[in-house]
Amino acid sequence: MSLAPTTAELEAHLRAAGLRVTKPRTAVLAAVHGHPHLDTETVIRSARATLPEVSHQAVYDCLRVLTEAGLVRRIQPQGSVARYETRIGDNHHHVVCRGCGAIADVDCAVAYTPCLTASDDHGFTIDEAEVVYWGRCPTCRVDAGPSTPAPTV
Repeated sequence: MSLAPTTAELEAHLRAAGLRVTKPRTAVLAAVHGHPHLDTETVIRSARATLPEVSHQAVYDCLRVLTEAGLVRRIQPQGSVARYETRIGDNHHHVVCRGCGAIADVDCAVAYTPCLTASDDHGFTIDEAEVVYWGRCPTCRVDAGPSTPAPTV
């Protein structure tokens, strides 16, 4: 696991993306770097830990600007609120727990991956595939007790 970026590094990321460096943007970017897959309310709480006066609206604005600039990726698994992460540009996927909603990164599959090759691209130039794996995390599996086999048809 890599170390969290310093404030100077976060500011350099903002400048490299052509953005003005502001305290709210730095606080929000630090929050998302420190805790991948945060929802907006948790980003607000985390940003306020370092910048208590930051408003809800400022955080929403920062998340929008950071996403548009490509510094943050917004994901929203079905039935979930939007989540944010700074792991960008590598076409990774996610696994989501049906019990508690925990989300983890899954690296893109290598070798033969028929489900990631479109059977008909309809003329599109495809540059990314989004895959969400669903299941139960280890904690929710234990809490649920022994699983019941699926009925046979």
